[in-house]
Amino acid sequence: MNSSRTLAIAGLLLALATAFGAFGAHALKAQLSPDRLQVYETAVRYHFFHALGLLGIGLTLRFADVGPVRWAAVLVLVGIVLFSGSLYALTFGAPRPFGIVTPLGGLALIAGWISFAIGAWRH
Repeated sequence: MNSSRTLAIAGLLLALATAFGAFGAHALKAQLSPDRLQVYETAVRYHFFHALGLLGIGLTLRFADVGPVRWAAVLVLVGIVLFSGSLYALTFGAPRPFGIVTPLGGLALIAGWISFAIGAWRH
């Protein structure tokens, strides 16, 4: 992943997080049980925060294009897809065992931020 690609993906993910958040606040509030709405809101929150973080990683790649920072971009992207994606899927009725994907996404996010820290430290 290079800086331009990371920034473009971060921008798209931020647009999606904004749309998903608005959809949840307006269209889903009356459609979902409070428990499912809470899961959906958690997905949106993590999606948003980590997409903003990915934006920061993309900017960092502009002046510190090193392996661990590139890996951080990949891991954070995978983490968003697995963590938030699995929570979105569970919200809309995916089978309960699908929830095993959520912690894998969390681990990818953690690994991504550790990789970012290593890259920043070494640079």
